[in-house]
This record gives sequence, C-alpha cells and structure tokens, in this order.
Amino acid sequence: MIAKDIKEAKAQAHRLADAMKRAGQPVSLSRAYEIHAQASGHADWNTMAAALKAPVGQGLALGEPVRGRYMGQPITGRVHALKRKGAEHLEIEIALDTPVDVVQSAAFSSLRRRVRATIGPDRRSVGRRSDGVAHLDLN
Repeated sequence: MIAKDIKEAKAQAHRLADAMKRAGQPVSLSRAYEIHAQASGHADWNTMAAALKAPVGQGLALGEPVRGRYMGQPITGRVHALKRKGAEHLEIEIALDTPVDVVQSAAFSSLRRRVRATIGPDRRSVGRRSDGVAHLDLN
C-alpha cells in the first residue's frame, strides 16, 4: 500500500522493521525507512518524505518545468519553491529559464530571474494587475 502522508509512511516502515525482525533478519529502523522508500519507487527516504510533504492540488512539484505568463509576458522555468497557503492556495517561486521584463515602459526595464506568487487551484495568481489580469497564469 502506498502511503498518503509522512505519518503513514513512517508507520509502514516500522511495520517492515518488525516483520524483518520476526523473520530473523533484523534491520535498523533507518534501513527500514530506506527499504520502504525504494520499494515505493523513490530513490531514498528523504526523496519520499519530500514528495509526501509537497503541496497537492495543482499537480506541481519542486524542479518541475512550468510555462505560462507573468505580468503579461510569456515565461518558462522550473518550480524553485512551494509553500501551502491555506487549504487551496500555494505560494510558488519559479526560477525562469530567461529573465522576463516586468515593466511595459520604453523608458526603463526591470528584469526578473525569479518570480513568486500565491496561486489558487486554477493555477492563476490571486494578485491581479489593474486591468484584472492575473500576475501569474500557469498553463
């Protein structure tokens, strides 16, 4: 059975360690964590724990490539940080592949290499421009 959260994964690793002990092949609890993580398809326990702690709902994960629009400009990049903000919102930080100019003036520019926004389940930012368009809109 695949764990749905970190508490369940730890309980499964404890049961694995107990079963191995009863079978006459005792393993340390830390080794049971590693075995359980690998059996679940993860490289190691830390990777599994990070995956289980990752925010759910928008299908986003650390390091995942994303594309969309920021302040009306097309962007591509990778998810650099995610933080749950309430039941339905996430704060996302994206490391951009190429800097984006967030100013629409010919007089000056302001290039951003990373952008951050709070997004809802629709993958659009809560923050809006004065014309009502979301600051960030992910495809």
